[in-house]
Amino acid sequence: MAFFKNIFSPSILAADHAALGEGLRTVLKYNLSWVHLDIMDGNFVPNISFGPQTVKDLRKIDGEIFFDTHLMLVRPDKFVEKFIAAGSQLVTIHVEPNYDVAGTLKKIRELGCLAGISLNPDTPAEKARALLPLVDLVLVMSVFPGFGGQAFIESAIPKIETLAKWRNGGEGNFRIQVDGGIDATTAPRCLAAGADTLVAGTAFFKAHDKPAFIAICRGEK
Repeated sequence: MAFFKNIFSPSILAADHAALGEGLRTVLKYNLSWVHLDIMDGNFVPNISFGPQTVKDLRKIDGEIFFDTHLMLVRPDKFVEKFIAAGSQLVTIHVEPNYDVAGTLKKIRELGCLAGISLNPDTPAEKARALLPLVDLVLVMSVFPGFGGQAFIESAIPKIETLAKWRNGGEGNFRIQVDGGIDATTAPRCLAAGADTLVAGTAFFKAHDKPAFIAICRGEK
């Protein structure tokens, strides 16, 4: 049975976009090992965030923190090289758009980067099953991507449980990440279902007691 130490990856999308560097410094202040970078193209999701140059500039602030990059793009296959060159160490792509998903996952790994696959709330876990040997992480979206601060969608829990069952049955060796509506109530439920990597933006940056929130997201309290 696969076992991974729980990781909390704050989403910098919820930081002040006029001062993303300060947002990263806030993450670093709490000695967190991962930061989540949401990349949106305004087509696959109804919002636009930032591109490879921003990732490259954030990397100048710190060379050690793990860049967990989530590409919400219609054609992520056209951009993986740029984001890896900019400093991403994990690139997660979506299964829903029409492109060579398996080939893109293989390309990410060939470029020396970890590869992830993401599922929207209305996409069944089965859509990722054949890809599990090609990935290092499966991201379960527990909100529809595009905007922060949304409420957690309950269908994420059985999806996490299904992925954990497949992993424990030897169908892959991958982390299970959850993003969307993660707070002090939903984080423990996701961990209990089998997740080991939680993403939160709004709840982290607005938390009055960030160490306590981090501990909850790591399953430490």
